[in-house]
Amino acid sequence: MPEQYKSNNNVVYSCKYPVIVCPKYNIQKVLKGNLETRLKELIREACRNMDLEIIEMEVMPDHLYLAIEVNYKFGVYKAVKH
Repeated sequence: MPEQYKSNNNVVYSCKYPVIVCPKYNIQKVLKGNLETRLKELIREACRNMDLEIIEMEVMPDHLYLAIEVNYKFGVYKAVKH
């Protein structure tokens, strides 16, 4: 599959980042069941509000893996902070 680029008047970009989030107390495997479903809903809503594209999302019992594409002006740090 060819690389997809986004562009505006002056810039062509593709800013894709992997993000891994672990709960503070990751000894307990808490990200499952209803909590997993609700977490996915919240992340999708937040990404829609920030105009981010979720490439891949996987919720494991002890961590969350996201592959996201952000606007080059926005920056991944703002997405993670939000």
